[in-house]
Amino acid sequence: MPAAPALANAGATSAAVPLRDAEKSPLVSTEWLEKNIDSRKLRIVEVSVDPGVYERGHIPGAHTVAWHTDLVETVSRDIAGPEKFAALARRLGVDRDTTVVLYGDNNNWFAAWGAWVFAQYGLVDNVKLLDGGRKKWEAEKRPLDTRTPEVAASKFSVTPASTALRARFGDVLAVARKEKDEKILDIRSPDEFAGKIIAPAGVPELAVRAGHIPGSVNVPWGKAVNPDGTLKSVEELKKLYAEAGIDGSKPVITSCRIGERSSHSWFVLSRVLGYPARNYDGSWTEYGNAVGVPVVNLAGTVWGGK
Repeated sequence: MPAAPALANAGATSAAVPLRDAEKSPLVSTEWLEKNIDSRKLRIVEVSVDPGVYERGHIPGAHTVAWHTDLVETVSRDIAGPEKFAALARRLGVDRDTTVVLYGDNNNWFAAWGAWVFAQYGLVDNVKLLDGGRKKWEAEKRPLDTRTPEVAASKFSVTPASTALRARFGDVLAVARKEKDEKILDIRSPDEFAGKIIAPAGVPELAVRAGHIPGSVNVPWGKAVNPDGTLKSVEELKKLYAEAGIDGSKPVITSCRIGERSSHSWFVLSRVLGYPARNYDGSWTEYGNAVGVPVVNLAGTVWGGK
């Protein structure tokens, strides 16, 4: 089993902590970020569910990235292609040796999606999540700003997106048909998993069927998070997933509705625990609409009927 990265408490002294001291952890604390906020090789990026929260006040020096336009292709359903991602990285002033701290609202849902996209373009160890995200920063009454920072464009070199961190429809179907010995972690709510509902309250139903992929286990993504928005300890996380049969001994595919909540669990499994994990961004909106595939529906609903 891969060793879990150390979660260093980087903000333990009153002086600014060198960026290298955060290299061993995929997370940085609010204290660490405030002390290092003016570091030249640091970029802070907000990726929120509601992009409008950035304009109302953000961490000083933070740039905003809109998940639904900047991190995806807006015509084809896909992550941002190499040229689009390179343009984004250059606009943010990000090079391959830049420490990038991502954060957002809703316990870092889409910040984790951003980390997943960044990782596919080779930005892995130098990309961190702010532990606790906006929630913890604001609760601690740390400074906010409304100004948009200006940075010199970088010369970020583009590479093809890696396929190692992304699961496709065929991958999950092979698991569902028991052709591959992998784990599927469905991180949706229990009611979505059981098929009582197709989508969370207030969200348009984008699948014609309810239920889950055969062979998958359900650990809602929010169970990995403390009340203050920070992630639970490594020991608690290992226990949480082990109870569902996930211990890092087999590859894991994370899945949800459109891949955003599951990217949060991918970050926890892959970056925090060091487990082999891929994110299935097609998720239920792809699988639940596919023809001729097996589905488990514990609630007995079909297209909203009984």
